[in-house]
Amino acid sequence: MSPSTRALLQIHFCVVLWGFTAILGKLITLGALQLVWWRMLLVSGALLLVRRFWVGIKQMPQRLIAIYAGIGVVVALHWLTFYGSVKLANASVAATCMALTPIFISFVEPYLAKRKFDSSELFFGIAAVPGVALVVGGTPAAMRIGILVGALSAFFVSIFSSLNKRYIANSPALTVTGIEMAAGAVFLTFAALVIPLDAPLLAWPSINDAWLLAALAMGCTLFPFALSLVALRQISAFSASLAVNLEPIYAIVLAILLLGEQRELATSFYIGVAIILIVVFLHPLWSGRKKLSDGVIK
Repeated sequence: MSPSTRALLQIHFCVVLWGFTAILGKLITLGALQLVWWRMLLVSGALLLVRRFWVGIKQMPQRLIAIYAGIGVVVALHWLTFYGSVKLANASVAATCMALTPIFISFVEPYLAKRKFDSSELFFGIAAVPGVALVVGGTPAAMRIGILVGALSAFFVSIFSSLNKRYIANSPALTVTGIEMAAGAVFLTFAALVIPLDAPLLAWPSINDAWLLAALAMGCTLFPFALSLVALRQISAFSASLAVNLEPIYAIVLAILLLGEQRELATSFYIGVAIILIVVFLHPLWSGRKKLSDGVIK
């Protein structure tokens, strides 16, 4: 198995686990900021107990540590807006907004990851606009703000995915994950001082929320986050984001089965989701054909 194939399989496995994040976010009764703070605190706390994390820290230049810490702040902003979208709309809407990530990455990654701009990515991004319009039209008016917050979350994904792609190099994945999670938790601690909250940041979660947070932090965060960083060494952030676009499918199916969210959304919402996913999955087929044609010409 080639390294790139293995990396794609690793990303797809991560996507299966990430498919549960929106569902867990809906089930957890904490506010978005408290939820994300606990998630990042639990992950970073677990990694502080791992010897490999400290070995990686000692071997890492201070400049790189600072860069990963900055990326961790962007990750925190992504999760904060993602779970904000879940709370303002629902799990299906928040997960669908993540399918907008390739559109943002087509603009962001060439600059942040220092790769050539691909005009076909812009074309496919524009082609997804009708699907976005149908998603908005099929969502109750009260949930529209959740779509905007979800789109902002997708933008943050494009930033930290591109930065991780540029700087991951040979850095230990667990160390990078620990730095980013810890930095995000510290950032949210200070953010809580200026953002009005309906409950104290340090309020202990209920027993049910505690179990759900543990599943979210360990099974849907620590393991897949570290594994995705390893996979990004072999594939582009754009290719990874295309695989991640399976997440809305898993999340929507789970939301229907577990939360009954199909009663909240119109048929046009699901048609829009289908258009967006068709567009983003057609891109790798087009890219492969284009590379093959380029090879024949050469």
